[in-house]
Amino acid sequence: MALVIRNLQRAVPLRRARLRRDCQVLSQILGLGHFDLGLICVDNQRMRILNGRYREQEAATDVLSFPFHQDLRPGDIPKLLHQDEYNLGDIFLGVEYIHKQSQVYGQDFYNVLTVTTLHGICHLLGYMHNTETEWKQMFQREFNTLQMFNILTGASLKPLTQNIFSTHT
Repeated sequence: MALVIRNLQRAVPLRRARLRRDCQVLSQILGLGHFDLGLICVDNQRMRILNGRYREQEAATDVLSFPFHQDLRPGDIPKLLHQDEYNLGDIFLGVEYIHKQSQVYGQDFYNVLTVTTLHGICHLLGYMHNTETEWKQMFQREFNTLQMFNILTGASLKPLTQNIFSTHT
């Protein structure tokens, strides 16, 4: 797997070695070790521009995923015909946004960054969360992956995805 990490922001100091290590473990767990992946770390200003251009939402966000393989069913591993298709796609991480959220909720920044990266990878694998059924499917994939990650690394990470479909009383 070729993992390219580009840090295009200066708002938050970033140790790419930890992100690289965690991403490689996630890729192994998901059976994606032979795929290429790009992680691009950006600030709120760049994320607002990207989110506006591609999702028509003029706000910063934590992650945007751009899959190389379109129309995958959730969890499918791409079927490859050529060597140049061993690419999952690119994930833009809103590092400044993630850092602020981790401070607000009293969570470790690198743990949140790892979980957010997994969320982005799940999007590259066809998972969505536009309906409650899709959300449950994606949450389960993230939960199972993080359980294995925790066993392998000694961490105690949990999915960050909130169920926006459940009703609260």
